[in-house]
Amino acid sequence: MKRQILLSCMTLLLAAFPMFGQKANTLTPKEQKDGWVLMFNGKDFAGWRQCGATAMPKNWIIEDNTMKVFTGEGKQPGQGSDGDIVYGDKKFKNFELSVDWKAGNMANSGIFFDVREVPGKPIYYAAPEVQILDNVNATDNKIPSHLAGSLYDMIAADPKTVHPAGEWNTCVIKVENGKVTHFMNGVKVVEYTMWTPEWDKMVANSKFKTFPGFTEGISKEGLIGLQDHGYTVWFRNIKIREIK
Repeated sequence: MKRQILLSCMTLLLAAFPMFGQKANTLTPKEQKDGWVLMFNGKDFAGWRQCGATAMPKNWIIEDNTMKVFTGEGKQPGQGSDGDIVYGDKKFKNFELSVDWKAGNMANSGIFFDVREVPGKPIYYAAPEVQILDNVNATDNKIPSHLAGSLYDMIAADPKTVHPAGEWNTCVIKVENGKVTHFMNGVKVVEYTMWTPEWDKMVANSKFKTFPGFTEGISKEGLIGLQDHGYTVWFRNIKIREIK
């Protein structure tokens, strides 16, 4: 009986933590067969660069097989250093993107897709954002659609699905012919369809209503990006699978 209970507990543990026993920033044979590709190898920033530039910003480093963004030199927490980054090797249209992230105290950041680089403009000017946040201590935690996992300033995610600062979260974003789904730690938290009247209404009711990058229309393919918002955030296990 004790052995049966132990085996049952191990099964539940493996189901709850799919990375259990798997080295960070690697793909399982099944993931490789299913078409997943690593976007971060844990060793360097190969493929990544500053949005609108060619090199990586100085306030990003490799630490313990993660990529880490932190408050830039001469800046205060919350003041980004124009250090938003993109994976510049390829534009994506239909895909699943999986990103592990861990927030520092009060952290604020974001994951972007369909990024269109506009000279002189920040990454969020013309790309949807999946919010990253320390939901408890961040200053931008008063509006539900600003909490982690949300489509920033448009659709709120369930905060109960988010692990606190200092713990890892896994965000999966699925985009297929304009239909977008956010998953946070295995739970579907947000669903919407771009380039529809409903989408246009959400934009009109958001802070993006005056952003030409949104009012002219989000690109139907683009780069993947991560935000520098002037706080410490770690990323790992960044991988993508194109949907044909």
